[in-house]
Amino acid sequence: MKKWGFWHNFITKKTIKKWLRTDSAAAWLFLAPSVIGFALFYLIPFAIGVFYSFIDSTVDSHFVGLDNYRELLASGSFRKAASNTFYFSAISVPLILVLSLALAMLLNKNIYLRKWLRTAYVLPLVVPVASIILIWQMLFDWNGSLNFWLSGFGLARVDWMKTDAARNVIIVVYLWKNIGYNVILFLAGLQQIPKDYYETAQIEGAGRLRQFSSITLVYLTSTMFFVVIMSILNSFKVFRETYLIAGDYPHDSIYMMQHYMNNMFVALDIQKLTAAANLMVGCILLIVLGLFAIERRYRQFME
Repeated sequence: MKKWGFWHNFITKKTIKKWLRTDSAAAWLFLAPSVIGFALFYLIPFAIGVFYSFIDSTVDSHFVGLDNYRELLASGSFRKAASNTFYFSAISVPLILVLSLALAMLLNKNIYLRKWLRTAYVLPLVVPVASIILIWQMLFDWNGSLNFWLSGFGLARVDWMKTDAARNVIIVVYLWKNIGYNVILFLAGLQQIPKDYYETAQIEGAGRLRQFSSITLVYLTSTMFFVVIMSILNSFKVFRETYLIAGDYPHDSIYMMQHYMNNMFVALDIQKLTAAANLMVGCILLIVLGLFAIERRYRQFME
């Protein structure tokens, strides 16, 4: 038995040493810190959050099934936050997609001050939001710069942050913050399209609209798919800007899902907080899976 144990340990050590010399072992060793960190700070807390959404208290931990979700869906403040969030995404995502693609196509040409314009659209990515919020507050305040300009043209002042116009302010802030990132992605995609294709299309008599639909959109499919996903995710993260501009309880039109979850956290209602977070994750997952299915069918159609 001792002899067998010796050979077993020898073979095991030899196998481990052999595995450590392979490329897969090196890859796993390099990935291990990131995997451990992702598990500790994302996967495990998410699993705990899912568990909390099915209990009545973090102290007693009595299983209550879907009661927390039923109370959540019956809450008027939750329904208002959910509807505002999805309305904001439905408006802002197509808008930023069109604007960023148009700007990318413009900056892809040899226009005057092209390098300066590229730098201008990238600046919001490197400027901290908290440091620029003061400017937005001065701009959209009742006595701010924008109302001063409106009164100068004989137009009525607008209470931007205490009326339904607050939604327009948040959309503008969202566009300002995220449009540069999308422009960079679209520019990278446009520069990968061979110019010979456009020259051939011009020789064959194809107009600009036909070139755009048959060449540009086709070769930007993967880039556009990624931009749409990132724009949707960023639209769900607009809480930071809204919170810094309007505070804990903003106007009803910009009361977002993150406001609701933040208020539940302050009230220590962990069950509703985790239930709302799980529903939000589920909705985002369904949207992403739907986009994957659309992209796959589009590729099959184009092939």
